Amino acid sequence: MRDTQQPIRVMIVDDSLIARAIITRGLSAYPQIKVIGYAINAIDAKNKFPLLKPDVITMDVEMPGLSGIEFLKQFLPTNPVPVILVSSLDLRVFDALAAGAVDFVRKPDGTESNDLFIQRLAQKVVTASCANMAARKPRVPTTPSANVQSILSGTPPLNNLPVLDQTIIGLGASTGGTEATLEIMKQLPEDIPGMVIVQHMPTGFTKMYADRLNRLCKMEVREARDHDEIHRGLALVAPADLQTRVVRTGNRYTVSCTPGEKVSGHCPSVDALFLSMAKTVHCHMAGIILTGMGRDGAQGLLAMREKGAYTIGQDKASSVVYGMPMVANDIGAVEVQAPCENIASVLLRHLNSLR
Repeated sequence: MRDTQQPIRVMIVDDSLIARAIITRGLSAYPQIKVIGYAINAIDAKNKFPLLKPDVITMDVEMPGLSGIEFLKQFLPTNPVPVILVSSLDLRVFDALAAGAVDFVRKPDGTESNDLFIQRLAQKVVTASCANMAARKPRVPTTPSANVQSILSGTPPLNNLPVLDQTIIGLGASTGGTEATLEIMKQLPEDIPGMVIVQHMPTGFTKMYADRLNRLCKMEVREARDHDEIHRGLALVAPADLQTRVVRTGNRYTVSCTPGEKVSGHCPSVDALFLSMAKTVHCHMAGIILTGMGRDGAQGLLAMREKGAYTIGQDKASSVVYGMPMVANDIGAVEVQAPCENIASVLLRHLNSLR
């Protein structure tokens, strides 16, 4: 286990001399981070890792020779070190996350300053240094806790109940959440009640992420647009840099996706979504909070539970970063805590009990 009194030891893996220089100079300005070396490609990284012993690796996705994705597949099973991807706007970043990377940050493309890029990267390095790498390994179904076992007992497929047409599900996640959300969504049926998802993610990637979920899951998934109606069989992913809230007009529910100030340090914010649901949703609702650093979503989930929502939190063992779900659980916002692989079944069991 890393000595938290010592600086976070970072190795930079990038074939670009300019990128390595920017990242090295930028991260070195943070006293809690120490850049201990670099590698010019994935093969070089494999050779240098035993000598440098980094706490965190930053890695480009596309490099000559062995790609970042192949490196992750070959290297991480025996060397469980947190990896932060430094990527351009590239769909392959999600393949790299599936291969075991903890998080990613978008490379500067001229639309934002290098200073802002470094600030975001430094924040992610600090978060990654606390990551539970065991949660990134492929898991076999676990033995649920006693209270979850009772909930899961005899879980049937989702019943075709009219009440589910007037049910809304909110889901929020941050670090480690792209894969956790996918694991849950793949287990849900195509006629799931309408869902709204907030995943902390850089600008430009939320549409690609929604498209990926749409390809791999049974229900329709797409990036939300302002005034989109929430309905059964549809999951909407909040766009990056827009606050997404639920709005009620009579018996109809839509989403509002507008620019706004950060809430709980984020835009989009899980708290902004959950608080809007607690305020406006007059039908059945459920809230799910997954892995992530900080406390975004905890207060909103508590407000939802106080309004009668069914609330689920991811447990510590399956969370890459047990921050958001921990805070939510500690303040009494979570009704049921479960491993990621069991959350879909817990949710379906609850939905089938609605009348």
